[in-house]
Amino acid sequence: MARKRRGWGGDPPATDEEASQRIVAAAVELIAETGSAITIAEVAESLGVIRQTVYRYFPTADSLMRAAGIASVDGFLDQLAEHVRGIHDPAEAMTQGVLYTLDAVVRIPHLAILLSAVNPAAQPGEVASDLAQDFGMRMITRFDVDWPRYGYDDAALRDLVEFTLRTMLSFFVAPNDPARSPAELRRFLKRWLGSAILAQAETADLTR
Repeated sequence: MARKRRGWGGDPPATDEEASQRIVAAAVELIAETGSAITIAEVAESLGVIRQTVYRYFPTADSLMRAAGIASVDGFLDQLAEHVRGIHDPAEAMTQGVLYTLDAVVRIPHLAILLSAVNPAAQPGEVASDLAQDFGMRMITRFDVDWPRYGYDDAALRDLVEFTLRTMLSFFVAPNDPARSPAELRRFLKRWLGSAILAQAETADLTR
């Protein structure tokens, strides 16, 4: 008969903050292993605690998944920034950023969760939530683009983030046709998304 594991691996957390961090870390590890959403029960089992212990810090699996997404996003943002480094044209930078992100949500479940791509049909409004918007702003401000030069102030950048998130949501709900090659998808996004991005400079000139 297998010995029952002691809670917290025999090393209980000293504070509530440490307990919360260890729960999130366990969730991140499980998501990375399974490539999918996880349950409170699975996280509790991995820590050797009862479900009620996890519920004390995270009342729902969704809240825990979101915490895991936030904990993981910095690494993705660093990778994205490196991917678009040296691209100064806003249309090209955003096209490359969107393509990279659409590919990443397939490989990184944490990111999909943060962008509410796990079940977008059930909660489509979440893509424009404050959490998603803040993520988008953290992403876009890492680009090597002189945004003011193209007519973008903070308010316009937030509008651009919302527009881009809604564009990506459309691909979550209705994925790209496999018959359309990556190069064709890039041209499609560059033509329509890029045109909208560059139009801001003209709009800004008209309002001055």
